[in-house]
Amino acid sequence: MSDISRTFFYDRELTPEEQKAREEKLARFAKAMGHPTRMAILNFLAKQKCCYFGDIHEELPIAKATVSQHLKELKDAGLIQGEIEAPKVKYCINRGNWEIARQMFATFFAGCVKKEDDSPCC
Repeated sequence: MSDISRTFFYDRELTPEEQKAREEKLARFAKAMGHPTRMAILNFLAKQKCCYFGDIHEELPIAKATVSQHLKELKDAGLIQGEIEAPKVKYCINRGNWEIARQMFATFFAGCVKKEDDSPCC
């Protein structure tokens, strides 16, 4: 198996089920990051210890409902986390999943390098 099939499991070969789960998780992270507004939110939150919804809304010139929807997508993917401090909600990067995503993307891109002996296709 390729290097992409090895990660997080003490560098052992992944079972087909583990590989599928890994690919699904990577795709979920990629999908959540696949919108410019979500990337702006992640960039903003990465520079903060935490912040409140209002801080994010003030940073981005879009409707509150739109910010809420983007925050929901990022939270569902596990890239951010939120906590209610009535009447406000504060958000921050989920550092554990952030590191997992970083490692997964690095492994993915490292495994997608063209081999020197490959002839060009196009």
